[in-house]
Amino acid sequence: MISHIDVSTVLKRSVCDLYSNLVTRPTGAAVRIGIEHHLDEIGDKSLAVLDFSHVGLLDFSCADEIVAKLLMQYVSVDIPRREVYFIFYGMSESHLDAIESVLERHDLALVTQLADGAPHLMGHIDGEQRKAWECICEMGSALPATLADVSGISREAAERILETLWRRRLIIRQESGYFPVRGATAGRSPGGLLADDGAPSGGSGVEVS
Repeated sequence: MISHIDVSTVLKRSVCDLYSNLVTRPTGAAVRIGIEHHLDEIGDKSLAVLDFSHVGLLDFSCADEIVAKLLMQYVSVDIPRREVYFIFYGMSESHLDAIESVLERHDLALVTQLADGAPHLMGHIDGEQRKAWECICEMGSALPATLADVSGISREAAERILETLWRRRLIIRQESGYFPVRGATAGRSPGGLLADDGAPSGGSGVEVS
C-alpha cells in the first residue's frame, strides 16, 4: 500500500484551517497523531510519502515531534508498530535544517525526494552504510552477493549492512532482493511507486503491496 500524505492538510485538519506553519511542540504532536491514525488504517506493510510542499515554517520542536518521533516508532525499535517506509518530499532548505538537527540528535536517518526525482539520504549514517545505500540506488536492487561484488566487501559484511539498512527502513526487503526506498517517475511501468491519488511521486523503485 502506498499513501501520499500532505502534511499541510493534516495540519489544517488537526489544528486550524488557517495554519500553514509547523511551529510549537503541541502543533507537531497533533500533526504526528493525525499521520499515525492514517498509517494505522493502510495495512501492515506500506510506504508513506510525507509531502511538505505546502508547509511554511518548520521549527525544531515540530521537526522533533513529527519526523523524529515517527521514525522512532516505526524504524528504530526492535518491534516496530508495522513495516512502514517513509519518503520525505517537498522540503525546503529551512525544513531540512530543522530536520537534520533532530536526526543527528536521535541517531536517525531518512530518505528525501529531491525536486529532480533523485533520492537523497540525510541524517546519522556511517560511511559503510551510505556507500551500500548509494550502490543499491545506482543498481536498482541488490542481493548480498551482488553488493559484495560491486563494493568489494565480504558477503558477511554485505548481509549485515543490508539487514541494518532494512531495519532502519532505508531500503525495502523483498523475496527477490533489496530495493531503494523511492518513488516512480511519470510514465514508468507499474514496477515503481505511485501515490494513492495516481500522481507520480518521483524516482524509481519497487512497489510495496
